[in-house]
Amino acid sequence: MSIARELEEVGEGLLAEQLAHPTVRGIAEGTLDERVFRSWLEQDYLFLLDYVRVFSRLAWQAPDAHLGDLVDLAHGTFHEELSLHRSLSAEFGADLDGAVKGGPCAAYTAFLLESAADYGEGLAALYPCMWGYARIGAVLAENPPADPRYKKWVDSYADPAFAALGRRIAHMIDEAAPTPSRARALFTEGMHHELAFWSVP
Repeated sequence: MSIARELEEVGEGLLAEQLAHPTVRGIAEGTLDERVFRSWLEQDYLFLLDYVRVFSRLAWQAPDAHLGDLVDLAHGTFHEELSLHRSLSAEFGADLDGAVKGGPCAAYTAFLLESAADYGEGLAALYPCMWGYARIGAVLAENPPADPRYKKWVDSYADPAFAALGRRIAHMIDEAAPTPSRARALFTEGMHHELAFWSVP
């Protein structure tokens, strides 16, 4: 079994906690308090800015075969995902310019940036975000919320193109071949950060 597939098996056991979280359930049902989602959007905006930095730090270390992928991921996150994020944030009145990191966001981004000091380990640490959101999007899309704003969020992560980005990371993890036990530990820690992130300040 590949390293990435092992990580996904670990993730499946932890994903249920995210799907059961009140914030995720509220998005799924379209009933989440707008103030909660507004706060979440502000935190996620700050997270994504650092996510671009994580991709960039890994790109600096990447073998030639992976360099283009990481540059593309950094570019796509900055120009496409953040653009969509700004559009959705405007619908909820989120204050992106005035946002300040809460504890979960600060802890998660610090973990990712530190993990990215090692190429293979950095890929394993960031995989929970790529893989997890694709899985959450796919599950929620099976019975999408009626509120078109929440549905837009679900659709963005249920998009097969987003899942394809995660598969690119999976291949890169397998080719980078980090120590499996270390990769599992970092992936698991990343999944716990993902869960904590839903509890917005």
